[in-house]
Amino acid sequence: MQKHTLGTSDLQVAPLVFGANVFGWTADERTSFSLLDTCVDHGLNFVDTADSYSHWADGNQGGESEAIIGKWFKQSGKRDKIVLATKVGMWKNRQGLSAANIEAAVEDSLRRLQTDYIDVYFSHCDDEKTPFEETLGAYQKLIKAGKVRVIGASNFTAARLEAALKVSKKLSLPAYQVLQPEYNLYDRAGYETDLEPVAQAHKLAVVTYFSLASGFLSGKYRSKADAAKGSRGALVDKYFNDRGLRIVDALVEVATRNSTTPATVALAWIIVRPSVTAPIASATSVEQLESLTAATRLQLSAEDVKLLNDASAPAK
Repeated sequence: MQKHTLGTSDLQVAPLVFGANVFGWTADERTSFSLLDTCVDHGLNFVDTADSYSHWADGNQGGESEAIIGKWFKQSGKRDKIVLATKVGMWKNRQGLSAANIEAAVEDSLRRLQTDYIDVYFSHCDDEKTPFEETLGAYQKLIKAGKVRVIGASNFTAARLEAALKVSKKLSLPAYQVLQPEYNLYDRAGYETDLEPVAQAHKLAVVTYFSLASGFLSGKYRSKADAAKGSRGALVDKYFNDRGLRIVDALVEVATRNSTTPATVALAWIIVRPSVTAPIASATSVEQLESLTAATRLQLSAEDVKLLNDASAPAK
């Protein structure tokens, strides 16, 4: 599988990221181990998690996903096969990007993950109360200590990302090399209009979240009644409109043409966008994961891409 360089670092990653938000939520420990083994077997080497995953599930507090990955690292001995990303700043137990919070949070994450380094450490969300100098200075210490290799920004506006990059340059502090925005066939405008130009100007790697719009773009939800049966029903309600259903129809048409699934097509559409390094996608079974992995091999035709672009064109 062809690898992509992550920003200006020396990290090489597959064109699809496995989203480990499902670990400890809709995938139990045994299933999670199987999914991670399958990732390695299929050449997927980039795994994304966060300290807050999966605090929203009944009985969880947060840290469950990291803990499962840590157990897998210990039992499998495959830490060196994975480019590992985790995040700080959004979990209620470790909110914000102050130096003190980052220093405490990284130690907690390393302990749960049973590793001594994190490949990509994301600011999970912007923190306007903490100066960039303080946040980036904390990251600088972690990088010098070998606990973090690269830093990334998630849920930043274009203006705030640009401002952070200017501070990095002015003060010779570590710069964000990876951007993690929401981006999929439905949610296009925010990234394409504002964030993409910044990412391209600064040669940032881009890994997209909600790449399948919480499962809506898999084609399995054709009505709100369908969605209500799943664990993510509330998350997909906003997509049930004329444009959303038009996108799903286009995905089904392209999938039929290519003898594959709508989810595979939706990911392949993101993969062919020149500014995107890799979309993030989750699976709760090995069969689902194999379907997603097929996106790295699918060659969409110009006609396929045009049909999807036209069906998903943001309203002006």
